[in-house]
This record gives sequence, C-alpha cells and structure tokens, in this order.
Amino acid sequence: MDSMRSRAPFRIPRAASHALFASTAAVLMAACAPRPAAAPAPAASPDAPPPVWREFRGVWVASVANIDWPSRPGLPADSQRAEMVRLLDRAVATKLNAVILQVRPAGDALYPSALEPWSEYLTGAQGRPPSPAYDPLEFAVAEAHRRGLELHAWFNPYRARHPSATTPQGASHLSNRQPGLVRTYGRHLWMDPGEDSVRAHSLAVIRDVVRRYDVDGVHIDDYFYPYKERDAAGALIPFPDDSSYARYQRGGGRLGRDDWRRSNVDRFVEEMYRTVKREKPWVQVGISPFGVWRPGYPPQITGFDAYQELYADSRKWLREGWLDYFTPQLYWQTARTGVSYPVLLGWWVGENVHRRHMWPGNFTSRVGNATEGNWRTDEIVEQIYITRGQAGATGNVHFSMKIFMQNPDSLVERLANDAYREPALVPATPWLGGRAPSRPAVTLEGPTVRFTPGAGAPPARWVVQARHGDRWRTAILPGGASSHTLAADSLPLRAVAVSGVDRLGNQGEPVIVRVP
Repeated sequence: MDSMRSRAPFRIPRAASHALFASTAAVLMAACAPRPAAAPAPAASPDAPPPVWREFRGVWVASVANIDWPSRPGLPADSQRAEMVRLLDRAVATKLNAVILQVRPAGDALYPSALEPWSEYLTGAQGRPPSPAYDPLEFAVAEAHRRGLELHAWFNPYRARHPSATTPQGASHLSNRQPGLVRTYGRHLWMDPGEDSVRAHSLAVIRDVVRRYDVDGVHIDDYFYPYKERDAAGALIPFPDDSSYARYQRGGGRLGRDDWRRSNVDRFVEEMYRTVKREKPWVQVGISPFGVWRPGYPPQITGFDAYQELYADSRKWLREGWLDYFTPQLYWQTARTGVSYPVLLGWWVGENVHRRHMWPGNFTSRVGNATEGNWRTDEIVEQIYITRGQAGATGNVHFSMKIFMQNPDSLVERLANDAYREPALVPATPWLGGRAPSRPAVTLEGPTVRFTPGAGAPPARWVVQARHGDRWRTAILPGGASSHTLAADSLPLRAVAVSGVDRLGNQGEPVIVRVP
C-alpha cells in the first residue's frame, strides 16, 4: 500500500456476463443515490434528537519515502509540527474522523524509542533525533484528539529497510543489533517472519507504543512476506529463509514451506491482537490486507494471489476474530469485472462471521493522478455510496493524505459537501465493552451551549444537536470542548440536545434543553 505502486498486472475480461452486470447495476442503483450513511429512525417526539450518523471516515498518513508526512526528511521540528497541523485541519475540513499514522515504516520509529532508531524519513539520518527535541507521536495524538479525530498507529511488522532509504542503518536498528534475524531481499532488508525473535521484537515495539501513548488503534497493512522481486535477469528471487525453515524442521515441524510461512504470519497476527488487548482492551486492532484473498473467491475474481504470494491468510484472521476492524484494499474501479469493488466487498462481508467492523480501503490518490489512471472524484464518491449500500460495511479508509492536500478535481469539497456532508461518529465497538458517559450539565445562553461532564469518565466526543423549527442540525465536538455556538438559522430555535460519547462509540442519554 505505502509504496504507491501497483502490485501485479490484472488480466480483466473485456465483457462481463449479463448476470454480473445485472447484479452490479442493482447494487449501484441502490447505493449511489445521494443520501446519508443511514436513514435515521423517526424521532419519538419533536424534541427527541435523531440518531447520529455512524461511519468510519479514515485516511492513511504514510511516512515511508515521505509520501505524506513529513514532506521531506530533516525538516526543523517546528516545520514538522506545522505540517501535521495542516494535515489534521484538512482532515477535519473534509469531515473525516480518523487518521492512521505510519509510525514504524522500516524497523525505525517516528517517536522516541528504546527499541528502534529514529527514522531517517523524519530527521534525515537514521538514529538522529529531531531538533529541537520533541515527541512527534505524542504531538500528533494530542492534536488529533483536540480536533475530535481518532489516531491509529500504523506499523510495518517485518520491513527493515525500504529502497527509498539513503542513510546507513542506525546502531540500534535490528539489522545491526541482531543481523542474523534480517535478510537481504532484492532492494529491501526484511526481518525473517520465521524467526521467533523477530515476532517477539515487533510485538514489543507495538506493546511499547500502546503502553506509552493514548492511541485509539493499532494498524498493519499488506506487507507480510515481501512482494516478490526479480533479479537483473528477470528471474524471481526466492526469499532467503532456508536457515529458519531448516531449524523448524529439525525441531520436528512437518508443514511444507508455504504453509509454514503462513503459520508464521498467523501467529504474529493472533499474538498482536492478544498483546494489544492485554495492555489496553479499548485500543482497536485493524488490518488492511491486499483486497483479494485468492483468485476465484468469489468465482469471478482474478489476479494476484496474496495467500500464495505474501503468505497472508487474511480470511482466516477475519474468521478467527483476531482484529476489530478489517480494511481490505479494494483499490480498483467499480467497473473492473475481475476485481469488482461491490463484489469483493460483499464477499468479505460474508466472511465476517464475528461481525467486526468492515471498512474497505480506497485508492483515493488515483484521483487526478495521470500515472495511476487519472480517476475522477466521482469514482471515490461512488465507492463510498456502494459501501453504504452494503449491509455489514460501515466506513472507508482513503490512501492517502497527500491527495487531500493537493485536492484535485475538487475532491475535498465533493466529499465535504456531498458524500460526507453529514457529520458522523465512528461506529460503536460493543465487543470491547466501554460505558456510555453519564448525563452532562447543560446550559443555553443565547446561541451558545455550555456543557460539563457528569459523574464518571469524561466523554471522548460530544454530540450537540439543535432543532430549528422541525429541522435538526448536528455537531460532533472533541471531548475537551465545553461550549458550542449554534449556527444561525432562519427558523426559530426550539430545542438543544447534548450527549457524551466514550472512545468506543457508546453514546450517553442526551440532556434536552427546550426553548419556549
């Protein structure tokens, strides 16, 4: 995902069957009419506020190769912070509600770590701290929460060096501290997933971040075993894990190498979920695999086989419930039959036996990008509405933040004023528990609503809803807010409702102030 390149060529038939076109057309007709994320239930009384829309609206912020942030390595700390603020402000302007920030691109760290060196994408040289000193992740979390955005920490569990790197590995990098765990593979360095010490190290890195930072989620993407590389003659390069596989066999292991590789990744995914929950049960775990599990699932799907090529049995992780949200990278246009967006989405929902969150990923950076197909914003808007039309799917994640800063084809305005015109809370996560905040104290002073938390834990979000005439207007505010000035309206103000929402989406009972 974060390398901004296509994974493999797809051979797509020029025409689909009549049945496929009929089914796809039905999905599009149902899904693409302009409408909010879900139709609210009728209010019990004129002063009872309608339900708030629920939809995950996320964006990836990639640090590898300085795709999104920071814009180049070695910027002064003040410039890095200013860029982060602009990104978060643009996310708010687009009416997104979550940011997925890459904090470990290649065995390095965009935060102070005793386990791994500072990233060269941040400071210009691996191991060099920012100047003047500050904690970029602590800053990003605080600024995101100040704006009512969730922040999820995104890790690459196995990559040890990316081809875009230009400086030597730092002294504390795993390739220097334990070189026997790291393999040279084509243009990359890769931590061998078959080494127990690699799994333990990557889990320790994730545990450290969850323990020290107030992140809302932990996230990994589609990089497990590496995408295959070729040598100068064009021959495929085998991944060099002979030594770790031989050790496995000497210990009595009987799996073939492919199944053994998949089992290594399975163990990491399962242990990652358990590790995060032991530290902070409320922190969500998300995985964003390649959008196709295997060709032929469902039957019309063709192309790259992530199960065979990356040893990623992503269907198993979903069916075992080793995650809280699942974000398959559905990076193709709706009309591409062999990788049909609505067909793949429907299939993944059908595999979601534990009813975890299903938030597909969208290649939004293809909008206006001539090298990536030069999509129009209409394609992304259509995909959002298709997601809403699919029962069991409740949001999207966009790759990546840079495209929102560039804003081709009025992308930001189209989302903010069309697909995302209604504000939305992140869907609740009932299997992780939580408790709805108690009723707040609320006063109304002219157009200004003031509120303070009730007993117990303070809210992570506030919902302020105002009824002018018979029309309700909703605002979602960060938990640190204590007042809100209502927008002017030609109709008289009749009621205001204020409720708190905890960090897992549980909404408390509103306090309603009626205006005579």
